[in-house]
Amino acid sequence: MSGSAPTTLKAFVAERGDDDVDRGLRTLEPDALGEGDVLVRVAYSSVNYKDALATIPKGRVAQISPLIPGIDLAGTVVESTGDEIPEGTEVLAHGYDLGVGHHGGYAEYARVPAAWVVPLPAGLSAREAMSVGTAGYTAALSVHSLEHHGIEPGDGPVLVTGATGGVGSSAVAMLAGRGYEVVASTGKDEESYLRGLGAAEVISRDELTPEKARPLEKSRWAAAVDSVGGAPLAHVIRSLRYGGAVAACGLTAGVDLPTTVHPFILRGVSLLGIDSVHTPIELRTRIWERVAGDLLPADLDGMTAEIGLDELEPTLDAILRGEVRGRTVVRVGA
Repeated sequence: MSGSAPTTLKAFVAERGDDDVDRGLRTLEPDALGEGDVLVRVAYSSVNYKDALATIPKGRVAQISPLIPGIDLAGTVVESTGDEIPEGTEVLAHGYDLGVGHHGGYAEYARVPAAWVVPLPAGLSAREAMSVGTAGYTAALSVHSLEHHGIEPGDGPVLVTGATGGVGSSAVAMLAGRGYEVVASTGKDEESYLRGLGAAEVISRDELTPEKARPLEKSRWAAAVDSVGGAPLAHVIRSLRYGGAVAACGLTAGVDLPTTVHPFILRGVSLLGIDSVHTPIELRTRIWERVAGDLLPADLDGMTAEIGLDELEPTLDAILRGEVRGRTVVRVGA
């Protein structure tokens, strides 16, 4: 270890016991961080649903124990074994095994493979990057995929499900910023919040789970970003206009997809799968360049709360209960 590295560091750790998970702040030595080509002094991380799952007994996310959760991070490289990512570079990292099978962002320092690291785009601060975070990146990748498919702002309304969550809030703001007519679906009383993000209309999630499903529903949406999956996603597919597409990126409503082939063969609709974990680094870098440019939410601060490492535990519980709105950044070493 060089003089740039600490002798000890503070981290939020989750460790499995017989029937529970012991979680909280601990003081660790740098050798506990595991393998990696670069050592990053972490400025910010964020809170995602997956982070909460990694800290509970039945979450089925954590692959190692003890684990430092945090599936994303932003900070400054203080040590590097190669010239690819030199010391002093401001970077971000997310996905792959970070915070799941490899120690993540809820620590003052993180050691990660250089292949996982994206240089922070010009004009984007570490805090802004984590205000977007994994959830916002997933939303950006969804918007990018819809546009790559051929969806344009003038094609008609674009539905966003789970609209008050991290992915949903980001998708609403990004689509609105691009000039789309956004319809936000939510089960919460948050119309003013969603309209503030740019939603032209807010509907109840109950509209997406009718008592009786038909093979095809009334054509409504030119496209959709779906962060919930299950029966609501099936209804969205059946409600797409001819040639429409839905970017599917979540499963909080379930993993089953109760629909038929009718929407695909009679309306020519497309289901676009969104994987934010293993996105190739070239595409990942391109999406972050867009996030720093045309996909940066106009009121990022307005949709973001900030906490410290010592406030993580109740926030992780709250996101599991569906009580967290928008994005939450974790101030680690800023």
